[in-house]
Amino acid sequence: MGAERKAVRLRRCRGCGLYTLRERCPSCGGETSFPHPPRFSPLDPYGKYRRRLKKEVEGGGDGSKVPEGSPG
Repeated sequence: MGAERKAVRLRRCRGCGLYTLRERCPSCGGETSFPHPPRFSPLDPYGKYRRRLKKEVEGGGDGSKVPEGSPG
């Protein structure tokens, strides 16, 4: 009755790809992470910053980044 259950989420090892519920991989001892992206929310207060960073990192297609080795 008074016992609270903590939600357990599936995790994936970054090293060997094994799925587990632990923070460390039982097979190789590597670090695990959540294999799914965070849940989408249209009210995301940080969405515009993530999109701006992604655009800067990937080039964004607006011509602001010059590819390496090209003149100019």
